[in-house]
Amino acid sequence: MSGGTAAEISASVESGIRSGELPAGAPLPPVRALAAELAVSPATVARAYQELRQRGLLATAGRHGTRVRPRPPVATRRAIRPPAAPGARDLSLGEPDTGLLPPLGPHLAALAADLGAPAGYASVGVVPELAAAARERLAADGVPADEVTVTGGALDGIERLLAAHLRPGDAVAVEDPGWANLLDLVAALGLRPIGVPVDDDGPVEAGLRAALAAGARALVVTSRAQNPTGAAVSADRAAALRALLAGRNDLLLIEDDHAAELARVPLCPLAGATPAWAFVRSVSKPYGPDLRLAVLAGDEATVARVAGRARVGAGWVSTVLQRLVLELWRDPATAALVDRAGESYERRRGDLLAALAARGLTGHGRTGINVWLPVPDETSALTALRDAGWAVAPGALFRIAAGPGLRITVSSLAAADIPALADALAAALHPAPPSGFTA
Repeated sequence: MSGGTAAEISASVESGIRSGELPAGAPLPPVRALAAELAVSPATVARAYQELRQRGLLATAGRHGTRVRPRPPVATRRAIRPPAAPGARDLSLGEPDTGLLPPLGPHLAALAADLGAPAGYASVGVVPELAAAARERLAADGVPADEVTVTGGALDGIERLLAAHLRPGDAVAVEDPGWANLLDLVAALGLRPIGVPVDDDGPVEAGLRAALAAGARALVVTSRAQNPTGAAVSADRAAALRALLAGRNDLLLIEDDHAAELARVPLCPLAGATPAWAFVRSVSKPYGPDLRLAVLAGDEATVARVAGRARVGAGWVSTVLQRLVLELWRDPATAALVDRAGESYERRRGDLLAALAARGLTGHGRTGINVWLPVPDETSALTALRDAGWAVAPGALFRIAAGPGLRITVSSLAAADIPALADALAAALHPAPPSGFTA
């Protein structure tokens, strides 16, 4: 690190992150130590660190000091997440099983035959047929959908919502543990996350009450298949949260239903509990991560802000992509494939939870493709699993103040491998005593 001003110091840190010399999680020197090394005032270094924190490149880790965030919002020359060890079974990625995704080739061929002349600037935007189909699908799940637009995936929609309503320094209530990408986005926007504890039924009522009292200006809730815990908002929890949110004219409510058609539990939406609200449903998990499209419903003003911001930026989501998604929605064979995928994830997740329970371990995962397993110490558990040939995601990526844990993605987990994985997890959490040990 180098420089004589806060701007020069922050630029040198960013350069180190880009080059990989400061990898994810790397500690930075204490403010006074770096100030002495660079012959500048501690206030100069503190300003540099503050600017980097506001941009989401650094995080303050309490007594562990200041570190590079796990996934800072800057392109790097090295992978943010190191690959799994050669030969290890990688259950860390949080992706759907590509073998269960519907094929796109036949639909692309049919679409090519019907497209006609290429679209010009005057004829692009939200495809009316897609909007109509989205309204019908959302209304069937109890979501008011008079106003809808389309974004480039769930996170794109959430980013536009937060940017349209909040300013740097504002507080956002987020699930804890929660979606790592969302935590990274909140940091990159210069917003302040307030963790809301989560149980199997969604955000805990007392935690949300505390976040509202602490000044949260927005709340992001995962409806079903919460990442990483698999929580799903139950009917009773939804009623309790709606009562807490009633009359909160100063709060933006965002719901993320990324599991959509894959979910095996009914949707219990919060939509409309506050005057400013949005419900986001992407197609990535059921139909494929490369289909960067999400439908966003909300109150008139909120949807207008998102659509207007898109118009002066990216412009629109490709109408070719929109029509492809419409073809997938309309195809009964595709619906059957998505249903089969949902049943497969349900079975794999349930089998793993049962195997863990048989070994005295309590995992969590009501819905979705992940299981969350609380552990006493993440580092030792990850090391033991690595030595046994398994790679899972460390809970540190998903936590603010929640206890340590591991996220295990079941989408690529074969039924025959579940006993071996459960044995490895049990051994990692309850290692055998050394040979010759006596009580």
